[in-house]
Amino acid sequence: MSAFRLSPLVLFLLLSGCANAGPWVEVGGQRYAVEVADDNEERARGLMFRDVLAEGTGMLFIHDREEPQAYWMKNTRIPLDILYFDDARKLVAQQRDVPPCSAGNACPSYPSRKPARYVLELNAGQAAKLGLKDGDEIRFSRDIPAAPANP
Repeated sequence: MSAFRLSPLVLFLLLSGCANAGPWVEVGGQRYAVEVADDNEERARGLMFRDVLAEGTGMLFIHDREEPQAYWMKNTRIPLDILYFDDARKLVAQQRDVPPCSAGNACPSYPSRKPARYVLELNAGQAAKLGLKDGDEIRFSRDIPAAPANP
């Protein structure tokens, strides 16, 4: 019986190709695989009703225009960092370690305080781990749709 073996280099290339599949963002020198929420229904649902957000992943929200944004944690079970980026993809506001909320419409909102077009949600603690500061830039993979021009 013959066993099929891959060289370490071939195995590495195959695995690294898989790791880069799908949309991703880079921020603070770290790459995250992301789900993209770029319409009203996807943005409204966000990460609601999920019990876990896998390590190294997040959700990127793309809004129709750059304007002050406010997110809340209604029906969200995962503590998150909420990071707000402007049209130039610069970090303009951070809401770190935002706790889950099961209080329905009584859940507080977490505003950007400055106009933002993109919002990245990551597991709580990631912004601190990366040492993110306002002005840091986010990079997108090519398969993330461009935001529409401001009307």
